[in-house]
Amino acid sequence: MSRRDQIKMTEAEVLAFLEEERVVTCATFGPNGWPHLMPLWYVLRDGRVWAWTFAKSQKTKNLERDARATLQVEAGRDQYPQLRGVMLETEVRIHRETPFVTDLGLEIFARYGGASVEDLDPGVRAMVEQQAAKRVGLEFVEVRRATWDHRKLGGVY
Repeated sequence: MSRRDQIKMTEAEVLAFLEEERVVTCATFGPNGWPHLMPLWYVLRDGRVWAWTFAKSQKTKNLERDARATLQVEAGRDQYPQLRGVMLETEVRIHRETPFVTDLGLEIFARYGGASVEDLDPGVRAMVEQQAAKRVGLEFVEVRRATWDHRKLGGVY
């Protein structure tokens, strides 16, 4: 078995990792063809990464022009034997329906606020509802993935 195969994450490990981590870096193609990298908060829906962003943001403009994005979530930056991560090559579906975007925003804020959607602070709920009309939902449909978990090597390289 190759080292590459030894460090590959299983589907269950990928889902657990994505649930545990908090920020995904999203790479799109900028207007001059250069990668445009931005961090996003996200939620998982049926194993798929979802995020929201402003409709007029550069990443939205980039995705309107070319719907491909690469996502990366990583952990263990302090020591090489602790490195682990997931890279997803995706096709992105942009959702613009305000009620849908509102629900997605509430779900994101619930995840990062440590509450259920029903228990969100009324001020947070009002802010999300106000912003939703200016935002879009991003559904990242996985095409290909790479994963790594160097902890599986037990410190032996």
